[in-house]
This record gives sequence, structure tokens and C-alpha cells, in this order.
Amino acid sequence: MIALTLMETRLMIREKAALLIVILLPAALLVGFGLSSDGTVDPKLGQTMAGFIAAIGLGIALAVIGFTIVPATLATYRERGMLRRLAVTPARPHWLLVAQLVVNTALALVATAVLLILGRVGFGVPLPVSPGWFALAFVLTLAALFAIGLLIAAVARTGKTGQGIGMAVFFPSMFFAGVYVPVEFLPRPLQVAGDFTPLGAGLHALRDSWTGETPTLLHLLVLSAWAVVAGTLAARFFRWE
Repeated sequence: MIALTLMETRLMIREKAALLIVILLPAALLVGFGLSSDGTVDPKLGQTMAGFIAAIGLGIALAVIGFTIVPATLATYRERGMLRRLAVTPARPHWLLVAQLVVNTALALVATAVLLILGRVGFGVPLPVSPGWFALAFVLTLAALFAIGLLIAAVARTGKTGQGIGMAVFFPSMFFAGVYVPVEFLPRPLQVAGDFTPLGAGLHALRDSWTGETPTLLHLLVLSAWAVVAGTLAARFFRWE
């Protein structure tokens, strides 16, 4: 198990494109918008522009990991027969799944730390005011997005198919979560629809806890439901060969 995790870590480090998107892209967005912001709190957003972009950047990082990296990687492994070959070794195929989740969770934590530190030091963005709620929102969001990524990997026959399905989920999710246009400026029906998407509910919960508010029960339940339902379906339909 440890050997597989170390192997997956080395492979992840070699994938510079993934690291750039997950870590540097959100950081670059924060720097760009932070430098152009005057540091005042937007009354409609309830945050400074830098604080809002830091939260959005975190959502982008988690979505890239869950919707694209996880399904594309696992579908590629199955396509190349790696999971089947593991079944005849002392290791077990599900150990590779666990190693993947461990490595990607570590990547998500690094991206989060970069945004928190950069936002705080560079632009005066406060650290999450409710750290306990923030941690819960982070875990539930990651669980929901990972579960969806595993479900995509379960139905995708090839790595390219997994990546394609993931991107087809990624871009609409970004819209409903308020990444392109803040949800506060969207029509009410679209705001309601976004509340029931995993990324939308996750960003709401993360932003609320970041500013000191308690995440709504609705958003926490939506995240939990996505994690349980998608995870159950992924376990049901996942193929090792």
C-alpha cells in the first residue's frame, strides 16, 4: 500500500500539467484579481474580491481533481490492464484506488494551503473564520467530487473517454457554482439549481465557513447525498478489466 502510494506520488509529480492547473492556475487568478482589487468588501458578495477569488480558486482546484484527474487516471489504468495485473499480485486492485485518493487528497490540501497562505500574506484575505465548519465543508466537497470522479471512471472505457466525460461535467458545474459569474448575480432559478450541484453546494459551504457563517444544512446534505449516491453507483459499476 505504501509502495503504491509512493509510486502514484512520483507519477503525479511528473504530470506537470496537472500540477500547474491545480496549484498555479488558482494562485495566478488570485494574484491577478487581488492586484486589481481595492480591498473593499463587496456588499453583495460579502467578501473582498481577493477573498471571493481565493474561494473560487479552491473550487476550481477540487473540481479539476475530482472531475478530470481521478476518472482519466483510473480509466487509463484499466485500459492498459494495470488493474487486472494487480489482481494476480500480493497487492489488490482496490489498493491502487486508495493510493490514488490519498495522493489526490494531498494535492488538494497543497492547493488549499497555497491559496490560504497567498491570500493571507499577499492580499490580507482572512483565514477561515470557522475552521471546523471549513474543514467539514472541505471534506464533504472532496468526497462528493471524488465519488463522481470514480463513477465516471466506472463507466468510461478509456482514459480519453473518462477525461471527455469529466470535462463535460466540469464546465457546466463551474457555471452553476458561480465560477464564471458569481451566483449572487445569477437569476434566482439558476441559483436554486446550483444549490443542488456538488460544486455549487461545496462552494457555498466553503465560502460561508470562510466568512464565519455556518454552512446551511441544505448544502451539507446535498454534498453528503452526492458522495453516498455516486460512491455507491461507482462501487456497483466499477470494472477492473
